[in-house]
Amino acid sequence: MKLAWLLTLLLCPLLACAQPSGDPSPLQYRSATEEARFHALTAELRCVQCQNQSLADSNAQIAHDLRREVLTLMQQGNSDAQIKRFLVDRYGEFVLYRPQLESRTWLLWFGPLLLLLLGGLVVIRVVRRRPAAPRTSDDGQEW
Repeated sequence: MKLAWLLTLLLCPLLACAQPSGDPSPLQYRSATEEARFHALTAELRCVQCQNQSLADSNAQIAHDLRREVLTLMQQGNSDAQIKRFLVDRYGEFVLYRPQLESRTWLLWFGPLLLLLLGGLVVIRVVRRRPAAPRTSDDGQEW
């Protein structure tokens, strides 16, 4: 009796954290081209909860909801640009894997290149400042 009670207490936290294992109803596409467009579009969008997975790859509940929303918008006749704009308005530029090149996002696009150039300049400067190694006298012996 005590063992059953102990097991019940140990399993309660696990049950409290349980989430549905998958999307309860699969998405219904009207055609193969719509399905291909859907998969291409969701691969370009980032899951707002996972942050390192695309919307197509994520298994988070919000990703299921957003995929359903994207498909609904597609079936309403919205273009890819309109769907992206809708999601950016709701979640910010972060939802895009490739944010638009604007004055606010230039650091995202060119920051890694600037860091690489800056690192190269630092290495060149350190190498030039280092004194040359003193030459050892050659006493005619070969080692």
